[in-house]
Amino acid sequence: MNKEKKALLAEIMSELGRKGGKIGGKRSLQTITPEERSARAKKAATAAARKRTAQRLERERKAKGK
Repeated sequence: MNKEKKALLAEIMSELGRKGGKIGGKRSLQTITPEERSARAKKAATAAARKRTAQRLERERKAKGK
């Protein structure tokens, strides 16, 4: 496949992905139960807390090494 065809294919697939992505979140909010929404929120909050903790520990390690 030549570069022009690859570029065209990539553009088409990107457009399809964008279209589906715009629908996905809105659709899931309409169909998700309150329990599922709560579970997703808890999972996101836990992941964010882990990331913050890891960043804080890294900063402390660097500061300790100085």
